[in-house]
Amino acid sequence: MGSAVYLNGFALAVTVLSVGGNQKKAPPLMANPHSKITAVDPVWDQIKSDAQKAVSDEPLIGGFVHATILHHASIEKALSYRVAAKLSSNEMSMMVVHEIVEQAYAADPALVDAARADLVAIYERDPACHRLLQPILYFKGYQAVQAYRIGHHLWVTGQRDLAYFFQMRVSEIFGVDIHPGARIGKGIMIDHAHSIVIGETAVVGDNVSMLHSVTLGGTGKEEEDRHPKIADGVLIGAGAKVLGNIKVGHCSRIAAGSVVLEEVPPCKTVAGIPARIVGEAGCDQPAISMNHMLGSSE
Repeated sequence: MGSAVYLNGFALAVTVLSVGGNQKKAPPLMANPHSKITAVDPVWDQIKSDAQKAVSDEPLIGGFVHATILHHASIEKALSYRVAAKLSSNEMSMMVVHEIVEQAYAADPALVDAARADLVAIYERDPACHRLLQPILYFKGYQAVQAYRIGHHLWVTGQRDLAYFFQMRVSEIFGVDIHPGARIGKGIMIDHAHSIVIGETAVVGDNVSMLHSVTLGGTGKEEEDRHPKIADGVLIGAGAKVLGNIKVGHCSRIAAGSVVLEEVPPCKTVAGIPARIVGEAGCDQPAISMNHMLGSSE
């Protein structure tokens, strides 16, 4: 006969068998391992918690919030639905757009990583953002950047006409015109996101913040590399224009309404038309502190 010791329902001890009067140790009885371990995703968990509270506080938006957030198992599924809902039209159905976005996320997980980084950036930098839920549901800057990212994926994988379609719809719906060929890093915040223009050969680094009516454009009809290169951590104020294939150094600031035509060194503040260096950047990370005041420090 055999015996086993149980701890919390799992057989842990050795079972002893009697064979021909001799006792023989049998292999230990092992608990069945979990075939599937639930992934820990605190960002998505917080978004769902925010969504549940929003429905509780305002039942009239229950259908909208369930369809956009609570119906989905992950942030990428929710974003696929949200982007499709915003960009679909009589010209391309929501089902088709949804499939395009889901395929892009499956093919390139970096798109989801960037979406998370953008979301956290807005939550940390925008004083009007009190919940991680808000950018997904309501902030067109966040939505436009995520749609651009899909368009850029299509561009680099050779699906140029689909990429142009996404660019067109983002411009029509959000008033944000980002060429799908532009290269934009992660941790991006575009606040208010009205009348944003970013050209085909523009490059934007990580952790950049910009406000409405910013243009990263060319200076004429050049066909080659003709747009600005914005380094990491730059803060671009409302209405600023950066024109031509020039570099804006890391952690610099461009004051609101400025027209930048020449290279900006790292960690400097420029202002005016045309823009000139007026001082230091004022802090180590202007794009994170969102300090726009000239001559002030954090």
